[in-house]
Amino acid sequence: MHGGLRMTMPTQAVLRALLGDPRQERYGLELCELADLPSGTLYPILARLERAGWVESRWEDPTAHVAEGRPRRRYYRVTADGAQQAREAIAKAYRARRQRVPGWVAGPVGDSS
Repeated sequence: MHGGLRMTMPTQAVLRALLGDPRQERYGLELCELADLPSGTLYPILARLERAGWVESRWEDPTAHVAEGRPRRRYYRVTADGAQQAREAIAKAYRARRQRVPGWVAGPVGDSS
């Protein structure tokens, strides 16, 4: 565990989706697709990550979803501190499994998200 969070494969998948572009906000169903996880798995992970301070979320402006005729979206983004902690935790999980740490864990060069 790292910072009280278990680095399960689904948690790593969610973090990988968020770390792909740490500055970009993503909504829940988009994260379901990127992480290849059902919503019943994704949302509890996002809640844990948010409680830990690794992720922040916000509801979109109601006029956007009304104008587009769809449900209101909640957007998630990894915090700067969360990105750093996530990369460290994922690297540790890979090393524990004696696997090579993937390059995406290091993050973009000059990333100050």
